[in-house]
Amino acid sequence: MTVPADSAQFATQALHATHAVEAATPRATPIYLTAGFTFDSFDEAAAHFDGGTGFGYTRTGNPTVRAVENRLAALESGADALLVASGQAAVVTALLTVAGAGDHLVASTHIYEGSRGLFLDNLSRLGIDTDFVDDIADPDAWRALVRPNTRALFAESISNARNHVLDVASIARVGDESGIPLIVDNTLATPALIRPIESGAAIVVHSASKFLAGHGAVLGGVIVDSGRFDVSRNGHLFPHLVLPGRGGAASVAERHGSASRIAYAREVVAPRFGPTPSPLNAFLIGQGVETLALRVERQSENALAVARWLASHETVESVDYAGLESHPDHARAIGQLTGSHGSVFTFTVRGGEQAARRVIDAVGVFTHMTHIGDVRSLVLHPATTSHTLLTPAQRAQLGVHPGTLRVSIGIEDPADLISDLTQALSLVRTKGAVR
Repeated sequence: MTVPADSAQFATQALHATHAVEAATPRATPIYLTAGFTFDSFDEAAAHFDGGTGFGYTRTGNPTVRAVENRLAALESGADALLVASGQAAVVTALLTVAGAGDHLVASTHIYEGSRGLFLDNLSRLGIDTDFVDDIADPDAWRALVRPNTRALFAESISNARNHVLDVASIARVGDESGIPLIVDNTLATPALIRPIESGAAIVVHSASKFLAGHGAVLGGVIVDSGRFDVSRNGHLFPHLVLPGRGGAASVAERHGSASRIAYAREVVAPRFGPTPSPLNAFLIGQGVETLALRVERQSENALAVARWLASHETVESVDYAGLESHPDHARAIGQLTGSHGSVFTFTVRGGEQAARRVIDAVGVFTHMTHIGDVRSLVLHPATTSHTLLTPAQRAQLGVHPGTLRVSIGIEDPADLISDLTQALSLVRTKGAVR
């Protein structure tokens, strides 16, 4: 209700006068940059808190955020999606949706170090144990680690940073045998290259800060659920989904059925742990997604050109890119990925850390920063940054050597990227680092 001009003082009018906004239909997603939403009546507020209808507070739901969630669910062939504040928030929210104290997880060894640290340092303190699989291509290796209290399998569609490509269907079947979900981090591949849910994965997570947003400007994460939770067959493994709520309230499964996992994440985990995304960030992620297909196509083409050039360079010892025939997962990449092979990979220069240092200090088109999936090409030295807490033997197991550099290829002209690397690698050669 608008406050009448003749019945309120100036300070009150400044807050309440002509509050109503004229209705319009924008083509772009509108940004609802507000902490909360008004209720038209007492009963509307009660209905919202009883059944979750409508919007009440941005921590529990926002129209801008919801629009982006719907789009991301569609792109990943999922039933529903939940947007959160970062990729790490997406991973932890997904895991806490299915696991609790006394439970067990099985994860790929070849995952982002932040996720690995989450398993080892944080979830372990909550009573959730994890075993890691090195040979992720072998279903029996996963199967051998599954226990009666295992509640999820976790892997990346394309691993960071060795470019291992997951056989999603085979590992999803291992999970199905025990009634547990395969959670796939699809950040590096994006749904433009693979949609894991279509191959049997139960849950997909992303760091939306990367390729989905695409411009290195915002943070965000997303959880997409398949909506295939079988309550009758697997509900006993997840009692928090099937048992009555506090005060005898209907269980999550009674209210949401096969969508129970994502409903529990939305109603219980995310709002209480609080990784709420900004509506402005959600808007920018949604804008980025609109050009995802074009960017991934160009970035992948550039990456293949750069990787092939690097593989032929005398100062480069090895290139770990699934798009190269020399990569052990090249055939799997052709079978799993749509059309191309992504744009994040590592290469190792001869001469170790000093050679890598010279390259990083010499590049000009490449940006030296800890990020991937940007429209700009980026470079990082994993051994002294993202993987610094690992022992040399652990780094070597992951393909991270003293001379290893990780690149995320952008949309620049590939000739300029190769020219930049040519002059940088020439310093390795001329300063005697080759051996």
